Amino acid sequence: MSAAQHPEPTPSASPDPRYPIGRFDRPDPSQPLPEGQLQAAVWTLSELPENLRNACSELNQSQLDTPYREGGWTVRQLVHHIADSHMNAFIRIRLALTENHPTITPYNEAAWARLHDSVAPIEWSLELIEALHARWVMLLQSLEPEQWRRAFVHPESGLQTVERATLLYAWHSRHHVAHITHLRMARSW
Repeated sequence: MSAAQHPEPTPSASPDPRYPIGRFDRPDPSQPLPEGQLQAAVWTLSELPENLRNACSELNQSQLDTPYREGGWTVRQLVHHIADSHMNAFIRIRLALTENHPTITPYNEAAWARLHDSVAPIEWSLELIEALHARWVMLLQSLEPEQWRRAFVHPESGLQTVERATLLYAWHSRHHVAHITHLRMARSW
């Protein structure tokens, strides 16, 4: 499956710089997913490490420390956030696959983005994301149909199936890469 099969809206299609590809479109849990949507989400997760690395390639320290939008995180914080967020998602999916409706612990993303390690080299998180996504995709590709319906409980947003979490994090992957690529286009980097 190619990137052409997953076109991103143009920057003008989304006037809100917080959501350059639009907001996550939650699937109706009472309806089956369209054919191929779940496989496309797994493919997106498999491609994130390379897409993120390409989006950040050749950025200098000043550019990495530039917010992707006014009031937003820097590119560096964004890369570290993706690692933090996706580690949490991977653990939540593993819990859902091994326990009966475990209640997960949410975390304060903004507070995590301000911790001292948010100034670390992005390479540390890029390498972490590469290894994490290799394992995550391997796990997802092994699931039987009933395993996709297993779920965890998020204290703020309720029951989340493995299927829905996979779709959400595929969107999350494209969403944050688009933050970086749109910044680069706007600044001609």
